[in-house]
Amino acid sequence: MIYARALGQALSDALGGDERVVLLGEDIADPYGGAFKVTKGLSTAFPDRVRTTPISEAAIVGVAAGLALAGYRPVVEIMFGDFLGLCFDQIANHIAKYEAMYNGQATCPVIIRTPSGGGRGYGPTHSQSLEKHFLGIPQLKVFAASLVHDPSALLSRALGQAAPVLHIEHKSLYPLEPLARSEVIGTVVDLAGGDAPPTVSIRHVPRESCAATVVAYGYQAEIARRVQARLALEEEIFVELLVPAQLAPLDWEPLEASTAVTASLLTIEEGTSGWSWGTEIAAEMSRRRFGQLRRPVEVLASAPEVIPGARDLERRVLTGEAQIEQAMRRAAG
Repeated sequence: MIYARALGQALSDALGGDERVVLLGEDIADPYGGAFKVTKGLSTAFPDRVRTTPISEAAIVGVAAGLALAGYRPVVEIMFGDFLGLCFDQIANHIAKYEAMYNGQATCPVIIRTPSGGGRGYGPTHSQSLEKHFLGIPQLKVFAASLVHDPSALLSRALGQAAPVLHIEHKSLYPLEPLARSEVIGTVVDLAGGDAPPTVSIRHVPRESCAATVVAYGYQAEIARRVQARLALEEEIFVELLVPAQLAPLDWEPLEASTAVTASLLTIEEGTSGWSWGTEIAAEMSRRRFGQLRRPVEVLASAPEVIPGARDLERRVLTGEAQIEQAMRRAAG
């Protein structure tokens, strides 16, 4: 089952298991079933709780906020992550603040799902990874789908939160199959994340033999996993890959434990470089492991440019396999 269908099944299970769950979004009803077909079939099965909305992201999220305050568990689909800017006020100034403003007497557990990322030639306004602009908002949790995290478990975790969750889904994940642990070369371990979903560790040798720690999320984690496997099998260059499902607040313990051994850290993301997830990790880990890292933390991100529509130009801007391999070699050097 490809990721899009697995996520759709997870949403179906959530709707079937809890009458408080409602789905809202543009064109999510049948026969269209959403821009990436994640919700296909759900409005037929649950016609009263899967609703196509007008084209107004601020209104969709505002209605979801009201539903959440009234006791529902709304799940919103924003058709493209680029449109998150249209509902930023609802998220940052309302949804994320209600619990603190009302001293815990009101919660607003809205889940906002959205496809992000490039690689499909969709151009400047449909290819961005804007999640970095939502990191650090108090009381807002940011999740990122990956092939090594079960979509049903991650959605269940989000639905179980009292806090609102922004659920980032890279478009390139949708046609791929989630990875069974038996399909991943090497050792795959879930590292306990406390209140956060577990961070997945992938390595081909014991941690003590790894030359660097690499942390990546979403589709970039899948590219990094392929590069990691090739370097290990062909050149005996070994790194530990950490894949968190929760980007913010981040569980620091897996990073601290791994870098305590490897003394080298590389962060990978597809969002633009500068003021990013990776730079925050670099600053925090440099403080936590001051004097213990053998090299500066390396932050790999896409060029700080508008994403072109032409596929060949797009590839020059976005973080890709070649850049990841070069950075991984440097980190392990």
